[in-house]
Amino acid sequence: MMGALGRESKDAQKESLDAHPEDAADARQEDADEPESLRFSPEEEATLLQESHSIKAEANALFSSHDYHNALSRYDDAVASCPKYLRYERAVLQSNIAATHLKLEQWNEAIKAATDALDGLVELEEPGAAPLSPADKLETSESSQADGRNTSRRQEPPKSDPRAPDTDVEDEIVSEGALKSAPAPPPEPTSQSPAETRKADILRIRTKALLRRARARSEAGGWQNLAGAEEDYRTLAGMPGLGAADLRTVRAQLSALPPRTKAAQDAETAEMWGKLRQLGDGILKPFGLSTQNFQMVQDEKTGGYSVNFSQGGGSSSS
Repeated sequence: MMGALGRESKDAQKESLDAHPEDAADARQEDADEPESLRFSPEEEATLLQESHSIKAEANALFSSHDYHNALSRYDDAVASCPKYLRYERAVLQSNIAATHLKLEQWNEAIKAATDALDGLVELEEPGAAPLSPADKLETSESSQADGRNTSRRQEPPKSDPRAPDTDVEDEIVSEGALKSAPAPPPEPTSQSPAETRKADILRIRTKALLRRARARSEAGGWQNLAGAEEDYRTLAGMPGLGAADLRTVRAQLSALPPRTKAAQDAETAEMWGKLRQLGDGILKPFGLSTQNFQMVQDEKTGGYSVNFSQGGGSSSS
């Protein structure tokens, strides 16, 4: 009974999205509020997952044809069709949504989508997380086939297979020339359990989501975003399986970002002090004073500050 009710809710939400694509963001929020305890029967889960896969394939095709706005709408539909507790599958979709926002230069939206993907992967690895369901195991195989890779045939995730085009919008940040410089796929292992395969897939999606969020933060600018981009790139620098092209990007950004971050920090600090000075002048004006009467002086020996007050020809310290 609960599964049937859940299915009807999913269908109703999908119909609403098809009729009003502009409401996709609101639908995502409603979907986020879905009770975590709601689980579908294996049959219903498989149906919903297959529906989500089909919609994702449409979105990938739209992305490949540079129809990014409609691709976003279909990715939203795919998220709406995917049960909330299937965190890996939803993380893949959120990562693709982030990639699409990057193409549209919608930096803040890309940051949010990539963060949602990363948060979902963290929850997936928490102690006590639900074990792989039959639908999870199916998705491990199908999602890897969708982007031109077979995850059951590798031990650690390469950046890309340069012999095949990328169809799951997961490598669009790297140019074709850089893509060709990626390392060759590693030797095929003799066997790999579903849990090991899923672990490799999680690492692959986490890497892509971090790359996308780091780029979006760097493009968005501002002290907070640039500092966050630095943190993401430092995390990426220590992750295994990073392709040669991505590794060059990470190293270049770790060299270029610190002065940008410092400049943004100085600019925002100066702006903050300017606003505080303006506020202070408004408060002091009735007393015939201004912030110009007060100066912060740093003690070279202790590093502490003192306030010097001057009015007319005299001055005093406190």
